[in-house]
Amino acid sequence: MELTQQEADRLELLLLTHGNTLYRTAAAILGDAYEAQDAVQDAFLAWMEKRPNCPDGARERAWLIKVTVNGCKSRLRSPWRRRTGALTESVPTASPEEDSLMETMQALPVKDRVVLHLHYYEGYQTAEIARMLGCREGTVRSRLSRARKKLKALLDDEA
Repeated sequence: MELTQQEADRLELLLLTHGNTLYRTAAAILGDAYEAQDAVQDAFLAWMEKRPNCPDGARERAWLIKVTVNGCKSRLRSPWRRRTGALTESVPTASPEEDSLMETMQALPVKDRVVLHLHYYEGYQTAEIARMLGCREGTVRSRLSRARKKLKALLDDEA
């Protein structure tokens, strides 16, 4: 899998531009720093293999996020998967309150964590999330609504 200099430069730019976003997404889903790093690496390997033609950067970002999310789902289904670290140790956050929120989010099912993260942390609209996840917009809106209610209930229980 030999890269031209132009492709190598493009890959480096992608890593610098989207690496943190992909890592945060993977960490929110998986809850483990090492697995999140592996998932991001797998996404960039997929980019190297497929070399998708995305003339605008937004589609490339969405393509990488979709590959990362799908890779995380595969990792979660894996029979040998073990959780080894708490999310708060693996994802740097701005404040102790955000640490608590991220830890609480880990109690939610994966489908809920994915839509919450993509909507609130990455700023995607429901139509974009639906395309990334391969489901309908109504499904995304339902998941967001249910996830908000579950998260609110969990946060109220903690208080």
